[in-house]
Amino acid sequence: MSRRRIWYSGRSAELRLQPIVGVPRSSSPTGVLRLLPKQYLSPLYDWKAMEKDGFSWWIRRIKRALNLYDEFRIDHFRGFAGFWAVPAEAQVAIAGRWKAGPKEALFDAIFKAVGKINIIAEDLGVITEDVVRLRKAIGAPGMAVLQFAFGSDGYNPHLPHNHEPNQVVYTGTHDNDTVLNYLGVRKNDDIPWSLIEAALASVARTAIIPLQDILGLGNSARMNIPATQLGNWRWRIPISMGFDTLEPQAKRLSVLVSLYNRK
Repeated sequence: MSRRRIWYSGRSAELRLQPIVGVPRSSSPTGVLRLLPKQYLSPLYDWKAMEKDGFSWWIRRIKRALNLYDEFRIDHFRGFAGFWAVPAEAQVAIAGRWKAGPKEALFDAIFKAVGKINIIAEDLGVITEDVVRLRKAIGAPGMAVLQFAFGSDGYNPHLPHNHEPNQVVYTGTHDNDTVLNYLGVRKNDDIPWSLIEAALASVARTAIIPLQDILGLGNSARMNIPATQLGNWRWRIPISMGFDTLEPQAKRLSVLVSLYNRK
């Protein structure tokens, strides 16, 4: 499985080589990200020009991904339904406004070109009805993240009793802290395994557990901190942590996988 971003960097080759970029920039529409300076934002696609071209750039991008991976998750899926557009001259993202995305037209073109494919929709953040309709229309599973589940009411969609079969459940994603640090417990505490078991017990068809959570690692093993540019994606399995030392975790995981009929 791979992760594909809906947006791309303003420094990428695509910005120079493809006629697909408009003047405004994209942003997350919620919380502190709306106040970010514009250097953290991404160029937008010229969706009208892309549609006239039959979305050929997207089709090439998807074909390339299919040559490398069995399936992939598209981050910021909600941008296909609608996105927050910020004028290039604006100094902060809050100066933007909502604009409509390509919706089903893009996926109709992709499916016509390459057939039905396995896409996971990262439907996190501000998820409105148009995003839900689009995801269901193309049959893509959404996401549930257990670190987002607790502390509100019983209608929180990330709570296990609100999960759906056509969904992927995570203890946490690459953008989250490790479960150990999220819970604020000690390294040898058993509580993180409760969250791992909750993910495996979910009705969601797919469960993904980061290796850092299985190993019970803390904040130093965090993969990524959103809206930061340095120090991310550097964690590796320590050389000293040979697989022969991981037998206890492997056995425990095997028991849970068998118990909840995960394959």
